[in-house]
Amino acid sequence: MSSARGSGRLVTGLAWAVLLLGLWLWGRDVSGGSGSTSGPITGDIAAVGRPLGAPLPPAHDPLRGAAPQRVEIPSIGIAAPVVPRGLDAEGAVDPPPYNRPGTVGWFDGGARPGEAGAALLVGHVDTESKPAVFYGLSAARAGQQVKVTAADGTVAEFTIDDVRVFPRSHFDAATVYGPRQRGRAELRLITCGGTYDRRTKAYTANVVVSAYLTDAREAAPSKPPKP
Repeated sequence: MSSARGSGRLVTGLAWAVLLLGLWLWGRDVSGGSGSTSGPITGDIAAVGRPLGAPLPPAHDPLRGAAPQRVEIPSIGIAAPVVPRGLDAEGAVDPPPYNRPGTVGWFDGGARPGEAGAALLVGHVDTESKPAVFYGLSAARAGQQVKVTAADGTVAEFTIDDVRVFPRSHFDAATVYGPRQRGRAELRLITCGGTYDRRTKAYTANVVVSAYLTDAREAAPSKPPKP
């Protein structure tokens, strides 16, 4: 999305997801409401990478959380800086800068990675001329690791438990952005998917990778100055 015309792909592809200001309530672990879900979702949502009976590690207790600076998914070769993003004029999550397709955006109106709730990371799938940071996101599979390095030096390690393709016509914002289990620290990585419709200038689906916190390395304490 290096030009204004190309940038429309991610903007349009995410705008229909209706990430309105109230969605920060779904991203955080709040009481009440129907944003939380547990177990698989059926219907028109395609699920991949979640083999039946696959053992996954137990969840780690939520962290205090800090602004993310870097995200890595070693199994599919993703390693990128993270920048905070808010909402655009239409109420959709503002994607990373168009001249930085290798950058991931964190929706800073919601949870911080490692906090209880669902933290949201979005990235471009391509530009007009080449793949972008989340081009290979659909290749992620359950059991693989996602590492998020925070501004305070903490490294939060998440385990992927779900990879799904949500068609444009059946997008459920509460399901995508809401925590699956109350009290758990979760992560969503989102990009455009399906096919690019030149008529509507939008992708036909979104790829959504869900993960939950399973380990963390706390930031090393700062050394006192020498006398």
